[in-house]
Amino acid sequence: MTPDIDWGSLGFGYVPTDYNVRCTYRDGAWGELCVHSDPYMTMHISAAVLHYAQECFEGLKAFRGKDGKIRIFRMEDNGKRMQDSCRGIVMPEFPLDKFKEAVVKVVKLNERFIPP
Repeated sequence: MTPDIDWGSLGFGYVPTDYNVRCTYRDGAWGELCVHSDPYMTMHISAAVLHYAQECFEGLKAFRGKDGKIRIFRMEDNGKRMQDSCRGIVMPEFPLDKFKEAVVKVVKLNERFIPP
């Protein structure tokens, strides 16, 4: 169920999709995963990321095998690297199980964008 793929323009980078998954840290704990279709989010004017570039990012790849099954490349390793980044910027670590749950959820929601 993937859209027609223009192999000549298939690159490595951000591809807009239908959904994203978010999780908020509040009162000393990570909240529930929330699904959004809006690519924009609001944030407080004094958010540290705006003033001091304090953030962490972990990109990973999902692909469809010849058998049609979707595979996520080294998801656990990516989650551990994200935890390392969190520690590096003194940010509460995002739990590995919640990271994996978020990745699986957003991959399933955006399945039509997964290339072979």
